[in-house]
Amino acid sequence: QVQLVESGGGLVQPGGSLRLSCGASGFTLEHSAIGWFRQGPGKDREGVGCISSSDGSTYIKNSMRGRFTISRDNAKDTVYLQMNSLKPEDTAIYYCALLDPGSTSQGMCGPGLGTWGQGTQVTVSS
Repeated sequence: QVQLVESGGGLVQPGGSLRLSCGASGFTLEHSAIGWFRQGPGKDREGVGCISSSDGSTYIKNSMRGRFTISRDNAKDTVYLQMNSLKPEDTAIYYCALLDPGSTSQGMCGPGLGTWGQGTQVTVSS
């Protein structure tokens, strides 16, 4: 069974940092394009960014650029979302998802393939 699993969420003070991890069960992430998404309380789900499997390029949504970065460690079969300078408005459930690898490259995020993790809660509060 193909599954994605997020971890690393928690409670952090404003200005703090968290690193979220996205792992896989039933397949490897090395050749997978991965997107990060989030859904805050009472808000629609929004894209955070993505990482390509073909050229290693990443994309971060403008509103989070400079604070968030996406990377992968193929040896650990994990994709990371590093979040710095966190703000209360970053409070959300964060999800990783498989994206179409053929169209996720050169800083562009392709469409989802319908495989999502269960999400990990991030709460930014003093």
